[in-house]
Amino acid sequence: MKGDVEPAVGEPTPISTRRAASMIGVAPVQEEILYDPRYSTRWNRHDYPSPLARWNAHPEYEIHLITQGKGSYIIGDSVGRFGPGQLTLVGPGIPHDWISELAPGEVIPGRDVVLHFDDMWIRDCIRRLPELGHLKGLLEGSRRGIEFLGETSSVAAALLLGIGEAEGVERLTTIFRLLDVLAAAPEQECRYLTEAGVEDNGDTREDDAVGKALDYVHDNLAADLRLRTVAGLVRMSDSAFSRHFKRVTGQTFSHSVRRMRLAKACALLEQTALPVASVAHAVGFNNLSNFNRQFLSEVGSTPNKYRKFAKLRN
Repeated sequence: MKGDVEPAVGEPTPISTRRAASMIGVAPVQEEILYDPRYSTRWNRHDYPSPLARWNAHPEYEIHLITQGKGSYIIGDSVGRFGPGQLTLVGPGIPHDWISELAPGEVIPGRDVVLHFDDMWIRDCIRRLPELGHLKGLLEGSRRGIEFLGETSSVAAALLLGIGEAEGVERLTTIFRLLDVLAAAPEQECRYLTEAGVEDNGDTREDDAVGKALDYVHDNLAADLRLRTVAGLVRMSDSAFSRHFKRVTGQTFSHSVRRMRLAKACALLEQTALPVASVAHAVGFNNLSNFNRQFLSEVGSTPNKYRKFAKLRN
């Protein structure tokens, strides 16, 4: 499906469009969304390029705003051009990426503003609060990917930006106002990006070698996980596996291991009373200081604060 902005006849196809189109059929990174326990959703703003800006998919809904810069997007099987102000809703499991063409060393500050929210959370809200029943249609439509246009896009963008500055009840009400605006968008201000819904592929393993590697890591998080061991498991040389893993997932093997360990640590902190040192050991960190440092860098709080806020939330 073509996007709104196409090169003029006779002009070469932009590099970012060719890069976006080349991702079709490539297994996306299965992203782990780590929540701050103070909030029921995750709001984030990041520069481009960023480790977060990559061909990825996840079980959460994503509302995505481009604040500046231009380039090409790929959402499912849809490739098109984007510019400042583009606002989209991507449903669970739909692979997506926004690619900008940059000069060497160039950075677009704060290009992406993103809100993630869980399907179970929003459907539980709808079940408990009948006033939110009209959001069901929006959720179903998101499985095709929706780009919002006109006044809907402008109003929604302002609300999305406002979420990052809000706390407590104000933050929650701003989220619901944003969803209400999107659900009420007139037909002419909505553009579906794929012809048919994309099934949730959050748990699929389109690449056998990477799938085997990730399954092994998941089952052995407490072990001393070495690239050489996993490469041997899938019958590849160290260098070949390293390149292949990075090409398929968009991140290094060591970075993937670290994120999986920290995701498991979050679950243990929420669901058990294990001391932090025991949690660190259970997910493969033998140095508590290193665990605390990595946890703070990735999650945004210390393990003790994470557990405290998780208890308050639950």
